Amino acid sequence: MSAMLTLALSKGRILDDTLPLLAQAGIRLFDDPARSRKLIFPTSDPALRIVIVRATDVPTYVENGGADLGVAGKDVLMEHGPCGVYEPLDLRIARCKLMVAGRIDEQARQGRLRIATKFVRITRDWYAERGEQVEIIKLYGSMELAPLLGMADRIVDVVDTGKTLKENGLEPKELIAVISSRLIINKAALRWQHARIQPLLERLTAAVAARGE
Repeated sequence: MSAMLTLALSKGRILDDTLPLLAQAGIRLFDDPARSRKLIFPTSDPALRIVIVRATDVPTYVENGGADLGVAGKDVLMEHGPCGVYEPLDLRIARCKLMVAGRIDEQARQGRLRIATKFVRITRDWYAERGEQVEIIKLYGSMELAPLLGMADRIVDVVDTGKTLKENGLEPKELIAVISSRLIINKAALRWQHARIQPLLERLTAAVAARGE
């Protein structure tokens, strides 16, 4: 196993929010991932490098040893399902809500609800726990269109301010979970690289606490 630790991140809000935490922990990147096509980035800590992958792939990379650690949204972890990683730290960044939403002027419907979402596992489990069978339509984006075009009755998606829902005549109906980004660690790495991982975990924990949020 390599002596260097690998931390998996994804571009976008998680990356933007994680970099200041890393800086607070004394770790900085030499290059800006947002402006580079590189996928592997050295850091000011010679024992730590960062890899950029798709957000939905972060748990897979960590679970399978491609990365020792990662930062993933709780929604991604819930959708991924149980895996061989530890989740020791809520970073309290990239906060949002995972919600069921539908039309403001929604009419009562007989029969199964049609739900458009990319969160198939979460949606299936949410309704199964309530004894409801639903038809799930998998989409990867622009969920709000589905109810407007009559393709679905409701959607399950992450909601930040709710502005996009409102502008498209939709409103939140049910809260599934409050989401934030979590630090995850490969179980084998935590055993074999404990002497390297534990100090990093402590520094990140202190950085999160210093934010006071």
